[in-house]
Amino acid sequence: MSGLKTIALHGLLALAIAFVALTAREAIAAESGTPSTAIHFTFDRPIDASMAPFFLAAKDGRFGAEHLNVSFNSASGSPEALARVAKGDSELALVDINELMRFRDKDEAAPVKAVFVLFDRAPYAIVARRSRGIRLLPDLDGKTVGVADGDLSMRLWPALAQQNGIKASQVKFHKISAAVREPILSAGQVDAVAGFSYLSAVNLRDRGVPEADLVVLRYADYGCEAYGFAVVANTAFAALKPDAVKGFVRALIAGITATIREPARAAEEAASRIDDGDRNLELERLHTVLTDNILTAEVKRNGLGGVEPARLERSIDQIARDFKFRRRPTAREVFDDQFLPPLAERLIN
Repeated sequence: MSGLKTIALHGLLALAIAFVALTAREAIAAESGTPSTAIHFTFDRPIDASMAPFFLAAKDGRFGAEHLNVSFNSASGSPEALARVAKGDSELALVDINELMRFRDKDEAAPVKAVFVLFDRAPYAIVARRSRGIRLLPDLDGKTVGVADGDLSMRLWPALAQQNGIKASQVKFHKISAAVREPILSAGQVDAVAGFSYLSAVNLRDRGVPEADLVVLRYADYGCEAYGFAVVANTAFAALKPDAVKGFVRALIAGITATIREPARAAEEAASRIDDGDRNLELERLHTVLTDNILTAEVKRNGLGGVEPARLERSIDQIARDFKFRRRPTAREVFDDQFLPPLAERLIN
């Protein structure tokens, strides 16, 4: 019996020592540590594998290491996400940088700026069927293209058509809901659909459309200079807590690096946040995004997150062929590079 008492006393003593040590560590951290900054981050659309770098950054403790407490939520589109950032409901958001330009042209619009470009090439594309006689962009002449309401790719179609000598009037656009975009093409009710390359094309292959019968006509391959999704910041928050924005960018770069190094783990993490998420489908989507939109030749040369001002200016001109700016923005008004780390920390090895 005395032996049992001795063991119990030793156990209680060990617990007491551990509790004191933990309390001491917490006290030291409270005195010397930097308080965490809360960041409400908004994605402009439902979760997919392209967002994996953010989730890996969170899972691997990268945001915590920057003294940030990041929570994620989703909006119904870039306009809603931008409105949240403008009001201060979200400090940061991921939006289409081209929609940011249009947003800022509104009456009394907040001067929201992009601070990090995730997609060096916009994912705009027209996905077509070879069996309908479409192999190149000019082959759309006389064809029917399904277009969902609010499809951002259509905002740059006039510039793309003009640049490639296509008579826009010769292409028939059929309005559809986003929910039937892939089903209507797989059923052969249209010749092609407009959308994002990494979404529609991958979804169609998943629906059983033979890959050999799919043609992905990426805008970027036909002269579209647009950048794609970018992180935007609330102006007041960025001015008050610039180090928090810089820390977020550093953590995101670490998340991108981890995603490149471990795409299977990244896809798994993204799929786990999607209702009935399919890890293999998201992995295919992620490979497409990395190849076509993130790890471009320009990024490999100039590093992650930045822009080439001259190219950004040209992309604004392309938008202006369809959108009548009241006052055309400049590249400096759209993108702020002061939150980027040095080039050496943004280069992909």
